Amino acid sequence: MPAGFNEVLTVTFTLFAVIDIVGSIPLLLSLKKKMGGIHEVKATLISGGLMILFLYLGEPFLHILGVETHSFAVAGSIVIFILGLEMILGIEFFKSDKESKTTMMVPIAFPLIAGSGTLTTIISLKANYEESLLLIAILINLVIVYIVLKSLNFIERILGPAGMVAIRKFFGVILLAIAVKIFSSNVPGLIK
Repeated sequence: MPAGFNEVLTVTFTLFAVIDIVGSIPLLLSLKKKMGGIHEVKATLISGGLMILFLYLGEPFLHILGVETHSFAVAGSIVIFILGLEMILGIEFFKSDKESKTTMMVPIAFPLIAGSGTLTTIISLKANYEESLLLIAILINLVIVYIVLKSLNFIERILGPAGMVAIRKFFGVILLAIAVKIFSSNVPGLIK
């Protein structure tokens, strides 16, 4: 396989694991009942807008704050590591407002799909991969997000509770490995 394809696959898989749309199915089903339905297109577009905005404006925003990309990537790798631990151990380190009944912006688009973990991961990956590659990975993930949102009930029936737990733990281990890779490749950039 060409190197470019492997990189697209790696970045797409990383974002897929961080977004954890499959692991969010129980929460999404609950929100769907509380809100009387989910507008799949609106939720996907808002999430995508946030991710693409952060892809292109996240770095300049960091410069305004006086934070280097390597520093943010290392901090991001720690967040990704903690997200991986959450998925494996079933412990919630990052609390989210699961009872919110507001529009698609909160809580579905943000923080569920394009949350702090996803936005941190985009900046962290940007330290190692090209913007165009990240954009492709974001678009692929948005298609996946839309498909999952559209077929929530069907996926729940197919996977069952045990299947959803297994998938969540599998992606947790992958995230730990990715976090270690991002950390080790950016730490040398901090030492001057």
